Amino acid sequence: MPAFSAKDVQRLRQLTGVGMLDAKRALEENDGDMDKAVTWLREQGLASQAKRADREASEGAVAIGRSGNVASIVQLRSETDFVAKSAEFVEMVSALAELVAAKGEGALDERSDELDQMKVTLKENISVGKVVRIEAPDGGVVDSYLHVQAGRGVNAVVVALDGGTEELAHDIAAHIAFARPTYISRDEVPEAEVAAERETVEKIARNEGKPEAALPKIVDGRLGGWYKERVLLDQPYVRDEKQTIAKLLGSAQVAQFAQVVVGD
Repeated sequence: MPAFSAKDVQRLRQLTGVGMLDAKRALEENDGDMDKAVTWLREQGLASQAKRADREASEGAVAIGRSGNVASIVQLRSETDFVAKSAEFVEMVSALAELVAAKGEGALDERSDELDQMKVTLKENISVGKVVRIEAPDGGVVDSYLHVQAGRGVNAVVVALDGGTEELAHDIAAHIAFARPTYISRDEVPEAEVAAERETVEKIARNEGKPEAALPKIVDGRLGGWYKERVLLDQPYVRDEKQTIAKLLGSAQVAQFAQVVVGD
């Protein structure tokens, strides 16, 4: 019996865009291990840069709260977008975000009865999802960006800067909303993750028949592109791709950032 199911084959196809036979072979070669199968397909040149998609799509809305040098994000989950776009739902998530900014995450308990009542009124399973609270460092600033779709927040970002201005923090937050970095700097990327990617891109280059002498430069170039997908400071600024976020910041530094997206 294979160590995977037809659903596993389907999921691997969705992750990588390969055909059924290639997906099945990848799982067979890797004893049903999904992550190893994705990497194997990439090494064989059969899949493009595949992203892990252990995410479960969910409906809901996100909102940002602000209290002095503190900003917060609260995600409120629902079963349907119809409920998520309702005035009652949007007002609730906004109120929760302001509450967290002012008092902290524990203050959410103050509205638990109202949330329970909302479940009854709207006839859906409604719950609080991710909650983030970020305070600006001493002498720093905090600001945010909220992407609104159909009347509800769907993509929320908060950024705290050491130095700089609120306007700069807002610009960085708007960039993050669309570029979706995972780390601030390369130093934050786990060494094991970098080593695994280096090994993968080297295998891809070898399978492509690249000259041995050219491999180090090719691998470094592809790793640079890989870093740009994940590392904020390495990314070209979305409004002016001629400069990186590192250059845009100047003497300011990103102390912390958080992003919450509906459906992630």
